[in-house]
Amino acid sequence: MNAPAVLLVDTPAGLAHITTPAPRDVWWDLAGQDAHTHVTQTPAWLDGLCDSGPYRDTSRLYEFEGGRRLVLPLVGRRHLPQRLDAEESWPVDWGIGGPVCPGEASPAEARAVFDDLARLRALRVGVRLRPADQAVWAKAAPAGFRPEPHMTQIVNLDGGFGTVWESRFRPHVRRQVRRAERSDVEVEVDRSGRLVPVFYELYQKSILRWAEQQHEPLALARWRRTRAFPVRRLAAVASRLGEGCAIWMAWRAGEPAGALVVLRHGGHAKLWRAAMDRELAHPVRAVPLLYRLAIEDACAAGCRAFDMGESTPGSSLAQFKEGFGAEGLPSPRYLRERLPVSAAERRLRTAVKRVIRFRDA
Repeated sequence: MNAPAVLLVDTPAGLAHITTPAPRDVWWDLAGQDAHTHVTQTPAWLDGLCDSGPYRDTSRLYEFEGGRRLVLPLVGRRHLPQRLDAEESWPVDWGIGGPVCPGEASPAEARAVFDDLARLRALRVGVRLRPADQAVWAKAAPAGFRPEPHMTQIVNLDGGFGTVWESRFRPHVRRQVRRAERSDVEVEVDRSGRLVPVFYELYQKSILRWAEQQHEPLALARWRRTRAFPVRRLAAVASRLGEGCAIWMAWRAGEPAGALVVLRHGGHAKLWRAAMDRELAHPVRAVPLLYRLAIEDACAAGCRAFDMGESTPGSSLAQFKEGFGAEGLPSPRYLRERLPVSAAERRLRTAVKRVIRFRDA
């Protein structure tokens, strides 16, 4: 890693020191003080993804007059000229990024961060906000940053697992879990990374099923999904997060039937990936059992939220998550582009989907 660069900038919140990359000890300290920090806002998440892809750490520490500090997780592409680069918090498929700071940032501090990002020479700059940041940060975004709507489905864990089970799980989900508990399913949880290869075998089987459901050519589905989620990325994140990365595996007759990867930091748990062998898992409802156990584990660890990730509103996947009590919350991404790259990418994706008659799951 290169030595950090320190800038002194006059901002709407007064003079601010900006250090990039952000010192890890300060970042971890702020993440520990910020009760809303997501696991995807930690240095371990950035390191795991940079270990497994062509990215570099461009995170920024802002130190304002009066001692206020915040960190913005940020990555850029390695080996790209700066004017062709994208500096984002985070790239698509990386989850929620955005500022890490104890307490609520002031409007002036939020505007100072956006103004600083606007000065970057990168072709594209993006920030994906967590739901808790809507009040201040969305209002502070200047006209040069356009909002891109996103949502994430979160299960509120307040009251503990007894409350979640009785009041938030839908009756049909509770029935499915009880059916699985009476079956021959065996469940284990791995927090060492040992089950990474087993999970990825199930993931490859799931790609075949998803391709059929979405009317997508298998070669395209495999290229797209393994590019977004290579096995080395799962291994790197498991290594970096340690006990904070759990692989829940359901077995039937000695064969892997279904699995979840759940990440955790502080009061926040996140479902990262899921996979299954439908012929083994579905008859005994193994996957709902895994969700039940993972959510119960998050409650036992003192988590306040279980993030099940983004889904297309109204889709079968969104409805599946709602069965566990997940509520869709806005988590917009704000983009500043020197050229309309995102619009061109979106038009290309739409055209390809139309040609192959793609169906959202």
